[in-house]
Amino acid sequence: MSERYLVTGGSGSVGSALVRYLLDRENTVCSYDHDEDGLFEQQQSIEISKRSNLKSFIGDVRDYDRLEQAINGVDYVYHCAALKHVKLSEYNPFEALKTNVDGTNNVVNSSIKNNVKKVVLTSSDKAVNPSSTMGATKLLAERIITSGNNITGKRKTRFCSVRFGNVWNTAGSVGKIFKRQCLNKQDITLTSPNMTRFFVTMRNAIELCEYAMKNMQGGEIFISNMGKLNIKDLAEQFLLYFNSNSNLKLIGTYPGEKLYEELYTEQEAFRTGIIDSFYIVLPENDFFLDTISYWKGKKDFIKVDESKSLRSDNNGDKINPIDLIKNI
Repeated sequence: MSERYLVTGGSGSVGSALVRYLLDRENTVCSYDHDEDGLFEQQQSIEISKRSNLKSFIGDVRDYDRLEQAINGVDYVYHCAALKHVKLSEYNPFEALKTNVDGTNNVVNSSIKNNVKKVVLTSSDKAVNPSSTMGATKLLAERIITSGNNITGKRKTRFCSVRFGNVWNTAGSVGKIFKRQCLNKQDITLTSPNMTRFFVTMRNAIELCEYAMKNMQGGEIFISNMGKLNIKDLAEQFLLYFNSNSNLKLIGTYPGEKLYEELYTEQEAFRTGIIDSFYIVLPENDFFLDTISYWKGKKDFIKVDESKSLRSDNNGDKINPIDLIKNI
């Protein structure tokens, strides 16, 4: 049976991939975005036979009334709309606040009012011990999503979050920047030789979203078991792969930028387990006893090492950079 989904940020990198994924499964999909050109291009890229199931809504998550119009009659919501660039958010912190925090609060309230069944927020590893405006707003967005489960009253709406690392080959991602610099015979700009990051493919990002939507009980944070890379190693492999004579150019870190990322904190490790190749951070509030009991009752829910966080600079599986570069 066809379901009706709303995807905020529907013409963005992750949002558009979710829209196509859901349309391929014969669902009705409302793609909600303030980017008119992005929505138009999305319409043109969808097979004609599926376009009748795509409903394109021009709107901003900051605009509660417009969001409520789009969400009316929707069964499930993927909330992908966000300001995601660290440097731009540092320069425009209040704009990041209005989109990432106020916008998420609007999604929560309109979803409850319209009896949406489930809502998944797409968050970031930058929400873990944040050092940037973007990370701080994403942490607040996660907390707002979790607390949404507390204010549903008699309604059945449930909320959870997913955390991504760097989604490979998306707009503004490091792989696209390095490729462009190689092809244009420019120096590859490197902020620090010690910088490490977690990476996830778009396919794995969609699998994480789907798993969270299907299995959430309310209040969890779902995380892919992502691999890590040193960015200097990645840059050097780009030079070799594209047979470039360019050099590496150190430019220094941006304001708010960290040398490493974490998938969960040391505090969260005490309530984190891994199942089906996904990490699940359980909520800590007593209100979520049903959620906690559900996951801890599963025989294949394995607790993680409680003595440390999962960081890109000291643990986790390494990725072969060539495997990523071949898919850009």
